[in-house]
Amino acid sequence: MQRRQALLIAGGTLLVPTVLRAQEAWPVRQVRIIIPFAAGGPQDVPARIIADRLSRRLGATFIVENRPGVGGGLGAQAVARSEPDGATLLFISSSIAILPTLQTQLNFDPLRDLAPLTVVCDVPAGLMVRADSRFTDLPSLIAAARAQPGILTYGSGGVGSANHLAAAQFGALANIEITHVPYRGVSQAVNAIYTGEIDFVFGSTVEVLAHYRQGRARLLGMTMPARVPAVPEIPAIAEFVPGYAAPNWFAMFAPKGMPEALMGRLVAELTAMRSDEDLLNRLNSAAAIVRMDGPAALTAQLTAEIPRWRDVIQRAGIRGDS
Repeated sequence: MQRRQALLIAGGTLLVPTVLRAQEAWPVRQVRIIIPFAAGGPQDVPARIIADRLSRRLGATFIVENRPGVGGGLGAQAVARSEPDGATLLFISSSIAILPTLQTQLNFDPLRDLAPLTVVCDVPAGLMVRADSRFTDLPSLIAAARAQPGILTYGSGGVGSANHLAAAQFGALANIEITHVPYRGVSQAVNAIYTGEIDFVFGSTVEVLAHYRQGRARLLGMTMPARVPAVPEIPAIAEFVPGYAAPNWFAMFAPKGMPEALMGRLVAELTAMRSDEDLLNRLNSAAAIVRMDGPAALTAQLTAEIPRWRDVIQRAGIRGDS
């Protein structure tokens, strides 16, 4: 009996270091998750939920810090230049695939300068008009734009923003001439449709869906390749403009060179959030689709989208706004 107890104790002692290693505290006490856009944007809510979960799981305090500038480039570049010690992460939209072409002065390449963690979620965007607009569907808007080239105006969150490029691609593929009016954020552009400053706006569902559900606005089409499950009554723009797709997504990165052990822990914790009910509910309510599918999927997405957006930018003659 004593021998059996001694073996059990010895076995337990041997197991303890392994368990402790698995539960070791994060190597720094505070971690900044940089959002390279102004506070109040659509990235804030999911980033804060993720920061809360990582704080609980990894034994460090994860905080969200907004650092806007140069279309997201300043914050992204700051993370790329940070020490890969686990103290700094990046939470950014699909605009990261636009930066290498549009903001060449930064000399920034996400595939070269950052370590991909995961796509957090897909965030559909929509073409929205106010509820009393003369445009009741997408064909009527396209017809009006063809009849009056350059007269219809649309707003976006700024020159070179993901929604600006989504609209530019829409104009090119629909063979219409529409005039861009940039604002400092999509919320300002949304307000502009109500004041009559612009005819329509492109915005993510995080930013525009509430207006549609409240009956204040109409969604004429969605930018995803197919209809969005949360709003199946809204057609995909591709149903009227063949070949159109402008997927929007949020993703997380670390500085290049982060130790594999730290990268592995982060990826494991983020992947586990696919079943986090609070995160799922908050994002699903905005028609976003949680992914958390790891580094390989994010690398593949960037590899495909950087040249695609380069083509859109060059064809439209869009220049970066620093």
